[in-house]
Amino acid sequence: LEITGRYHDAFVAIFREAGLPEDLAYLPHVESSFQVAARSSAGAVGVWQFTRGAARKFMLMTPGLDERLDPIASARGAARYLKAAYDALGSWPLAITSYNHGIEGMRVARDRYGLDFPKILDEYDGRTFGFASKNFYKEFLAAREIADDPGAYFPEGLVPDPPLQHDRVTLERPVAATALATRYRVPLTGLASLNPAWTWRALRGNSPVPAGAEIWLPEGTLERIANVGKKTKASPKAPAVVGPPAATMRP
Repeated sequence: LEITGRYHDAFVAIFREAGLPEDLAYLPHVESSFQVAARSSAGAVGVWQFTRGAARKFMLMTPGLDERLDPIASARGAARYLKAAYDALGSWPLAITSYNHGIEGMRVARDRYGLDFPKILDEYDGRTFGFASKNFYKEFLAAREIADDPGAYFPEGLVPDPPLQHDRVTLERPVAATALATRYRVPLTGLASLNPAWTWRALRGNSPVPAGAEIWLPEGTLERIANVGKKTKASPKAPAVVGPPAATMRP
């Protein structure tokens, strides 16, 4: 709950903009406990626990970038996934459960039992529909209840982490990580710590960070760069050069 202070407002805004229930921002409590580097035995990665196959459908995955490790980018991927799941299944209990069991698995259950979710939990006998899948939606509801009223469960009080305050830019074309460090005058190691989605190939210069990637920069970087540009433009002009009248000068 304290870690969520970094991300909750941003996650809520992402689901709101996608036209989805804002409470979906609580899902990482069940998936990863908001651990950025979380990895499951099934190969799911990051706060939102995307497998590589699902990530290729719903976010950027290139040799230079794995957006599963960027909490904000992967939240957008989660919004895309959950919208697709709801459109396919027509029920939030089914769509949220599909986050664990898969859309096709829940489609089979729905086709057999309709939207009667309690009946699905009692009677659906899908081969991989075990303890984790059956309890996934219940765990989400429990996490939501606690997160909505943490004082009732932690009377000693919580100290939420402050929200992320980094600057952000979106790349219009592929750019090498070293070129970004030079452009924004930030050490490559510093950029790497802010951008955990960059792969070792990007950091070694073997693959660029792709177009469309959102880059995190230290807070104040964009203002600093802009001020440097203003100072450059405002520097003393060179002495005037005697030449022909302005009307006869070529552009």
